[in-house]
Amino acid sequence: MAAIETIQQGEAHPSLSHHEQVEVGRELQASLAELINLALLGKHLHWSVVGTNFRSVHLELDDFVATWSLLADLVAERAVAVGYWPDGQAKTLAETGELTEVTVGPTPDREVIQVLTHRLVEAVANCRTRITSVGAHDLASQDVLIKVALALEEQLWMVRAQRDR
Repeated sequence: MAAIETIQQGEAHPSLSHHEQVEVGRELQASLAELINLALLGKHLHWSVVGTNFRSVHLELDDFVATWSLLADLVAERAVAVGYWPDGQAKTLAETGELTEVTVGPTPDREVIQVLTHRLVEAVANCRTRITSVGAHDLASQDVLIKVALALEEQLWMVRAQRDR
């Protein structure tokens, strides 16, 4: 993994051991990568969507991308607060396999909803796993991940409501 897994020198966390800082930091890093990936995917789909529901999906993606970017910032700042240096660079995302690939070109609105549903289901499951893992070490970081899960689950509800039945 390209991310520097070092804790800030001379800045020990007041209540987390070195091991806990690393464990919490790794989970926050994974969430950061996933949120950046979602934001990149969302912007790509925003540019590519076509179809009867173009406008509503196009505008919804703007809202989702803005939320994912804000959440990524919250997660990254929490990582720094626990003494872990986050890495949101494209190279790191590519090396950790956190990038979602989709076709280039016009993408029907139904397909966009399917892609979003699939990715949000994965992101919610991953976030809930991290919530449990981080909660064993740091409740404040767990709270940040709970905020992420709440937002992702609301978005999942919104995209699922748009699927054809």
